[in-house]
Amino acid sequence: MRHVRPAPTTAAAGPVPDFDTFFAIEYRRLFEVLYLLTRDRAEAEDLAQEAMARAYERWSRIRDPTRYVYRTAFNLHRTLRRRLAVAVRKRAELLPVADHPDAVERRLDVLAALALLPATQRAAVVLVDWAGMTAEEAARVLGIQPVSVRGRLHRARAALRQRLGDADG
Repeated sequence: MRHVRPAPTTAAAGPVPDFDTFFAIEYRRLFEVLYLLTRDRAEAEDLAQEAMARAYERWSRIRDPTRYVYRTAFNLHRTLRRRLAVAVRKRAELLPVADHPDAVERRLDVLAALALLPATQRAAVVLVDWAGMTAEEAARVLGIQPVSVRGRLHRARAALRQRLGDADG
C-alpha cells in the first residue's frame, strides 16, 4: 500500500494548493509575529524571508508549511540571539540604551515585560493573543500539545499581569 501524504495546510486557511498561495496567506502574519518577537522591523523581515525561502526550497517535502516556517523562523531567531550574546561577551561592552519619548512608555513596558518571559511562553502569547491563532494552531506551529500551549499562556498572562498591573482591577 502506497502512503499518500496529506496536502500542505496553513493555520489560517486549511489546504494550500501551491507555495505562492501559501506565501500570500502566511507571510504578513509571520512577519508581524516576528516583529513582536524581535522588536526590529529589518530583523523580522530577514527572518520571515529566510523562513519562506527555506520552505520554498523544500516545498514538495513539507507536510505542514505553517508549522515549518514558524519553527524555522523561531530557530533562526534563537541562533541569531545566541550569536549576538557571544559577540557582546567577547567585546565585554554593553549595548547602548536609547531614551524613549513618554508617549510610547506603555508600549515599551509591554515589550519589556514580553522580553522577560521565557521564550516558550512569549511564543505562545504572541501566536495566540497577537496573531490570533487558536491553541491548537499554535501547538502545531510549536510542535507541542494544545494543553501545553494553554499552560504556557496561563503562566505568561499571570506574569504579565504581575509586571504590568492588572488593568481590570
